[in-house]
Amino acid sequence: MNTPISGFSKFSKSEKINWIVDTYFTNSEAAKKTLKQYWNSDEKLQQLHDEFIENTITNYYLPLGVAPNFLINGKLHTIPMAIEESSVVAAASKAAKFWLERGGFKATVLSTTKIGQVHFMFPGNPETLQSFFEQVKSKLLADAKSITQNMEKRGGGILDIELRNKTSHLSGYYQLHATFETLDAMGANFINSCLEQFATTFKREALLYPGFNDAEKQIEIVMSILSNYVPNCLVRAEVSCPVYNLSDDRNIDSEAFAQKFIQAVKIAEIEPYRAVTHNKGIMNGIDAVVLATGNDFRAVEAGVHAYASRDGQYRSLTHAKIENGIFTFWMEIPLALGTVGGLTGLHPLVKFAMELLHKPNAQELMQIVAVAGLAQNFAALRSLTTTGIQEGHMKMHLMNILNQFDATPDEKTQIIHHFKNHVVTHSAVVEAIENIRK
Repeated sequence: MNTPISGFSKFSKSEKINWIVDTYFTNSEAAKKTLKQYWNSDEKLQQLHDEFIENTITNYYLPLGVAPNFLINGKLHTIPMAIEESSVVAAASKAAKFWLERGGFKATVLSTTKIGQVHFMFPGNPETLQSFFEQVKSKLLADAKSITQNMEKRGGGILDIELRNKTSHLSGYYQLHATFETLDAMGANFINSCLEQFATTFKREALLYPGFNDAEKQIEIVMSILSNYVPNCLVRAEVSCPVYNLSDDRNIDSEAFAQKFIQAVKIAEIEPYRAVTHNKGIMNGIDAVVLATGNDFRAVEAGVHAYASRDGQYRSLTHAKIENGIFTFWMEIPLALGTVGGLTGLHPLVKFAMELLHKPNAQELMQIVAVAGLAQNFAALRSLTTTGIQEGHMKMHLMNILNQFDATPDEKTQIIHHFKNHVVTHSAVVEAIENIRK
């Protein structure tokens, strides 16, 4: 039975690895070899990666692919995508090529406001608290000036602070609800620093406020933290074309395809079981670009799914319609992204991705990411409502199956040729490999 280890974080990298492989692996040398295979031969670059997080033992690779031919607001992009799932990059590329010939994608940033909150408990009179807040608000802003001055020089900063009474949900619970503009930074550290200063000032000034009794002066700060729900940091992406131009397959009628496509979207608007998978497809495109550009895909995921539930039911993020013979497919989505700070100035591949994207500012990156999600959803719905999702996906997955069985280059060539005219399933691929090897 394994025993707890003390002081692990103080071990050197090699000591950590030795403990792990000796404790958990039957073949410690093979395990150690696997870890070292993924180290970078450039020691300085490897040290950079080691210092991104704590207790680093190796690098974890994801493929970095590109999807070309994205025409966005008249500008051509090749979009970087870091993802492990087969067919995502191919689907995005196919959708980009399809809409390139139909005017491309249009994207607009609707708003860029972000939110942070100081959560606190107050046992007294709400009206007295409101009077105190109105008096102390200017002090809150003044005390945060040393944090905000550089952001303000660039045109950002604190937009407003509100006192919100949440006692109907939890006894004694209130918020300082602050809105921010962080420009090209995602802004988490900036926002959290401001919030912690608000909390310090608020608690200090409460002790001095003559309108409070002794109990009311003891405001309890629970926590000060930004919100990853950013319903007012919105971007819209859309595509449109005449219905008659919606199909590039002579076997698929454009009008019938358009109607079926819209029905598929409407199902995702009303059926949560479908909506989750529908939106997961959107996030295939979004997360891949967010990750490739060094942004926080977990924050984006959490905010997007909260937005999809904003009316109390989880729904599709995309919508489709036909008006006056024009098919339109669109999405409005919350995206808090940054192009400065964090990994964007450190990770060499993030720098590469940003240059590949013409060095976008935060609003331009919001547009690109939203378009990637819309393209991915279009490609998925197009497959679902025509050939079915598995035909294309399994053909892309074929190489993974072949690699599982250590297929030789000659075997891969024969099997790929065979499945050009046959349905790909795991069992069918295994059978084909066995037949060749017999």
